Amino acid sequence: MRILGVDPGLVVTGYGVIQASREGLSVVEAGVVRGGPQEQPLEGRLGAIYQGVLEVLDRFFPDAMALEELYSHYAHPTTAILMGHARGVICLAATQKGVPVFSYSNTQIKMSVVGEGGATKEQVQKMVRSRLGKLSGPYDVTDALAAALCHYSVVNSPLAHLPKSPKVLTPKP
Repeated sequence: MRILGVDPGLVVTGYGVIQASREGLSVVEAGVVRGGPQEQPLEGRLGAIYQGVLEVLDRFFPDAMALEELYSHYAHPTTAILMGHARGVICLAATQKGVPVFSYSNTQIKMSVVGEGGATKEQVQKMVRSRLGKLSGPYDVTDALAAALCHYSVVNSPLAHLPKSPKVLTPKP
């Protein structure tokens, strides 16, 4: 199984491709897609992100994409809207290449990788490095690899293969 993890951003979008095999997990490649400086018009940055993610998809043919869900403090709604644009072009690129997208909250990713939903970026980076080896690069790359590891953990959880229990409807009195 090959998983592409993505940490969306308008200036820097981190990505990490991991490969699961009988020998374990390994990093195929990790890096960043540059959207461009903040002074550049939004549509130009979105186009650069879209093209960069398409190139990654074309080079590595992942079986799945793990994407961090949007998070923005309620005091900064504009940030959430702008990040939604970046996330949208990333999802569009994956859909056009036939790659299913799985979204995970920041807390879920941290819980999966570190065991603590409130972990710091440093703690996430340390655990990603301990599982995948020495890696260099910004937190965007580590966060993307953490998203990929989270998806791997979810898919390979013993609970993932249990049949879903039927929904029980209780009659109203």
